[in-house]
Parts: sequence; structure tokens; C-alpha cells
Amino acid sequence: MSEDRFKKAEFAAWLGIVGNIGLAVGKGIIGLSANSKALVADAVHSASDVVGSLAVLIGLRAAKKPPDEDHPYGHGKAESITAMIVGMLLFIIGLQVGYGSIKALFQPLSSPGLIAVFAAFVSMALKEAMFRYKYRLGKRLKSPALIANAWEHRSDVYSSLAAMVGIGGAIIGSKYGHPFLLYLDPIAGIIVSLLVLKMSYDIMKESIHNTLDHVMRSDDARSLVEAVEKVDGVLAVDQLLAREHGHYVIVDVKIAVKPNITVEKGHAIGKSVKMRLISDFDNVHDVMVHINPYYSDFDSSPSELQH
Repeated sequence: MSEDRFKKAEFAAWLGIVGNIGLAVGKGIIGLSANSKALVADAVHSASDVVGSLAVLIGLRAAKKPPDEDHPYGHGKAESITAMIVGMLLFIIGLQVGYGSIKALFQPLSSPGLIAVFAAFVSMALKEAMFRYKYRLGKRLKSPALIANAWEHRSDVYSSLAAMVGIGGAIIGSKYGHPFLLYLDPIAGIIVSLLVLKMSYDIMKESIHNTLDHVMRSDDARSLVEAVEKVDGVLAVDQLLAREHGHYVIVDVKIAVKPNITVEKGHAIGKSVKMRLISDFDNVHDVMVHINPYYSDFDSSPSELQH
């Protein structure tokens, strides 16, 4: 990740940390004073996002490190691992929120204060703004950690919406003599927990997929193949695999060249392929080129020459 990209990603992570601390403290205080189980659950959710944003910040800094002897392909997968940690944190928080809300169903209930509805609405608006900012930035920087963190914010939008509906229903039930509506507040807390668990599952599933040497789909890698085909001396692209390492990719490509050229000429063609991909595509971090002799279908293929 370039210095400019890292600074943008780091700013987004710090924005999430500061914003979530403010929301968690605010919703926690209001939730306790207004006697709202749903808003307290929502505050716990925001508090978990603080940990998630911290994990993202650590992951971004790890991914920024240059390749070394033990990690010749760089540290880009640190972002995918960070996204996995965020998903696991969300799962634990989801279970905790669900347990607290279910427990509240079997305790004496009272109407929450109206200020809890206002707090949930403000939280929902702020979280949606944070989601849109981080999601667009994460897509632009190709950062799975930022994208995972953005979805954390979106899950908080849903949880705040559920909390707002539950709190509002409980207040209306208390005011108009429908005591069964008081259960909407802890029920909203249960809904919040289910949303958090679903979000954690999606994040962990995607991050595990990316960590296991995931390669770009053929349609997405088509532009890479076309760029290689335009290099002088390349007669065919036998295979191209682009392994995703967080915000960048490592390309393994097999090209076919004239079988009677010198090793030096084949090396020059391979080097041109590498330079073309790195210069034309910002997300290409390194390229491994394998040279094959080009033969028609009627010719036998001798052993390949490794470049």
C-alpha cells in the first residue's frame, strides 16, 4: 500500500475508533438512564466496533510492511486476517447481546424513556454515514479490512433501527395501556444480536476465502491476460493466476514464445511481461513469469523452460 493510500485508510480507522467510542458511551449512558435494554445492547455493539477498528488499524500497519526474507510476497494477507478477527469479535458480541436480551424477557419490564429513541436515531444516521465513507474507500483501496469494518457500521445501522422500533413500541404500549408492547424493547435486542451474528458469519466467510490463496476470477483477470498478449514476443498466454493478497495481487503467468530463440531473448520477453503488468495495474505487486516454447497442436511439446 502506498503512503497516500495508507494515510487514507489509517484516517478512516481512527475515525471509526473515535466515532464508536463516542456512540458507545453516549448510548450506554442514555440506555441505562432511560431503562432501555435495546439501546444498551446497541451501545455494546458500538463498543465492539471500537475493538474492530483497532484491529483494522493494526492490520493496515502490518500490511504496509515491505516484503522480507520470511514473507517474500509481502504482508497483504494481514488485512484478511484482521477482517477475520473483526468477524470473530462480532460473533462473541452478538452472543452476549442476545443472552442479555433473552434474560430481560423474564424480568419485570418498564417503559424506556423517549430520549432513547432520539439516541437510536442519531446513532443510525451517523453509522450510515460512516459505512458509506469506509465502504467506498475500502473498495477504492482494495482493502478487505476496511470493507469488513464498514459492514460493522452497517450492522450497527440495522441494530439502531431495531432498537428505535423496539423502544418506540414499548413507549407506545406503556402510554396507551398495552403492557405486552413493553416486550418489544428486549425483543429488539434479540433482533440486534441476530443481525450481528449474521454479519459476523458473512465477514468470516469472505475473509477465510481470501486468506486461502484465493485467485481472481477469469473475468476479472481478463484485462491482465490481454495486457500480456500485447507484449512483443508473446505468442500465447497458457495460464495466468492472480493471487489476491489483501489490497494487491501476485501474478503467476505462463507464456509461450518461439521455441528457437535464445535463453537471453526469452528472459527479455519475460521481463517485459512483468514490467507491463506492474506499470499498467496499480494492484499488481509482483509477477512470476514461466516461459514455454510455442508449438502448434500437431507438434510435440518438449519440457518447459523455467524462467
